[in-house]
Amino acid sequence: MEDNFSNYFTETGKVAREYVETRLNLIKYQAAGKLSKALGLFFSLIMAFLLFFFVIVFLGMVMGFWIGEMVNSFTIGFSCAAGFFVLLLILVLLFRKSLIERPLANMLAAELIDEIEDMEEHAEEKIKE
Repeated sequence: MEDNFSNYFTETGKVAREYVETRLNLIKYQAAGKLSKALGLFFSLIMAFLLFFFVIVFLGMVMGFWIGEMVNSFTIGFSCAAGFFVLLLILVLLFRKSLIERPLANMLAAELIDEIEDMEEHAEEKIKE
């Protein structure tokens, strides 16, 4: 009788250990998936900002040369272009929450919600099987 109990507890311990190891592996894989998605989104945003930066730089040069030719002084032309970009910077700083922070937060929240919904659908499919 005691032998049956010891076998039962031994087998139950093995099953519990396997369950915990499997659960830990699942959590690791889910975390890796979320991290890879977040990094992909991060790098795509970085690339978009870099491209936007280069567009702004070249537009500033074009504006500086254009104004410089209009007034016959490249110093005044580039000063006006720089002043315009300083004004843009001030506006962006003043309205950064509505222009940058909220849209980025909404985008990240939407990605996380999509990921959670995908995980729930996958779990429901596994339960049905």
